[in-house]
Amino acid sequence: MKLYLAGPDVFRTDAHEWAAAARALCQLFGHDALVPLDSDAQDAAGIYAANIAMIRAADAVLANLAEFRGAEPDSGTAFEVGYAIALGKPVIGYLPTNEPLADRITRHCGPLTQDHGGLLDGSGLRVEQFGLPLNLMLAVPARIVVGDLSVALGALPRQPAGG
Repeated sequence: MKLYLAGPDVFRTDAHEWAAAARALCQLFGHDALVPLDSDAQDAAGIYAANIAMIRAADAVLANLAEFRGAEPDSGTAFEVGYAIALGKPVIGYLPTNEPLADRITRHCGPLTQDHGGLLDGSGLRVEQFGLPLNLMLAVPARIVVGDLSVALGALPRQPAGG
């Protein structure tokens, strides 16, 4: 299978070393990795187009949905997950823990308050209470696993979508 590797790992200072290790790990599982760093594009529009093309070419998407610059996953990764889901591709999202979203928001943003409608964050906005580790729009359509890329690889379906 061709696997698109989504996530904020491309922002790491050792991103090329990470990509080489991720490609090698995918090969051990018998798959080919498509990494956003594979493109020669240098401008935003070119990078976007290249990533979209890789997602379209992929049989599945593995997405690092760990916290990135706050309590939520990287917004670009969330978009890539949604795009892959819209294309009917299997998505495996991986997280370091299964911590419920409300607990993560509390850890990042401070205590939540209770009103007649449920929990509110410090800005007075409602917080989902489904016990999911992510917003329902990621946690429901994607298969979420706790662990790293190797755990996500082990959770892949045996056949690509439509295969």
